[in-house]
Amino acid sequence: METFEIIDQKRFGPYVLPIALLEKLYTGTRWAEGPVYFADQRCLLFSDIPNNRMLRWDEESGQTTVFRSPSNFSNGNTRDREGRLITCEHRGRRVTRTEYSGAITVIAERYQGKRLNSPNDVVVKSDGTIWFTDPTYGISAEYEGGKAESEIGKCNVYRFDPADGSLHVVVDDFSRPNGLAFSPDEKILYIADSGFWPDPQGPHHIRAFNVTENGSLTKSRVLAEVSPGIPDGFRVDVDGNLWSSAGDGVQCFSPNGDLIGKVHVPEKVANVCFGGPARNRLFICGFTSLYSVYLNARGVAQP
Repeated sequence: METFEIIDQKRFGPYVLPIALLEKLYTGTRWAEGPVYFADQRCLLFSDIPNNRMLRWDEESGQTTVFRSPSNFSNGNTRDREGRLITCEHRGRRVTRTEYSGAITVIAERYQGKRLNSPNDVVVKSDGTIWFTDPTYGISAEYEGGKAESEIGKCNVYRFDPADGSLHVVVDDFSRPNGLAFSPDEKILYIADSGFWPDPQGPHHIRAFNVTENGSLTKSRVLAEVSPGIPDGFRVDVDGNLWSSAGDGVQCFSPNGDLIGKVHVPEKVANVCFGGPARNRLFICGFTSLYSVYLNARGVAQP
């Protein structure tokens, strides 16, 4: 299997390194998710949801060890602007922050007095606000967290403002909001809707929203349909392209939503992130394994 599939030579070809191949870094997960790269520690943290643990892959040694177990069935992870780990917990039904001391602080677990469903993925804006999705995957079965009824009755997208501790719904019309990421200038927020899983008639696309100065979202539009499979997690490079998980690996979409190329992976992909000293290494969470491939592209800078 060729690593790269070039659909648009002019737009995708420059990102391909012909001598760079897909590497398998670790295998042994039931469902790998939520990769986040720590440049200061030269490591990658990622979740293994059904095994109720987080793993740590060391870039120097190539070894993978257990970072946190149990992890409250953690899913998506990112870093805040102070470099602290932000985690979505399925079983905890909350978003947490890991302090420098190792202590865990709860960021959000209720909205208007009702428990969240099962926070899924999270991103931090440059102003420090924390944006996360809240589908019901973690409460629909014991396998991913703990079976329970939704108290809110919807699958919303939220914005948490650490300045005043407020939690706001920014979108409430998704079937299953999933991965999310900002454009390089943060003027657009992209959000995946993976309602196709479990409903074959449901959406499997990425929507785009304009981000206003007050933090609200406007001008919703479908940017791209992802097939086969669903758009789960994705990341954006400095040129504004979206690198999205899919059923056949990683699909790359231009800023206007055109599918321009693919990275083939021998299993379904759940999430990706950029890392390495130059942010040119794409880390890929397949269901059972962690992969990576070097690109001639750089991810948007993270803390």
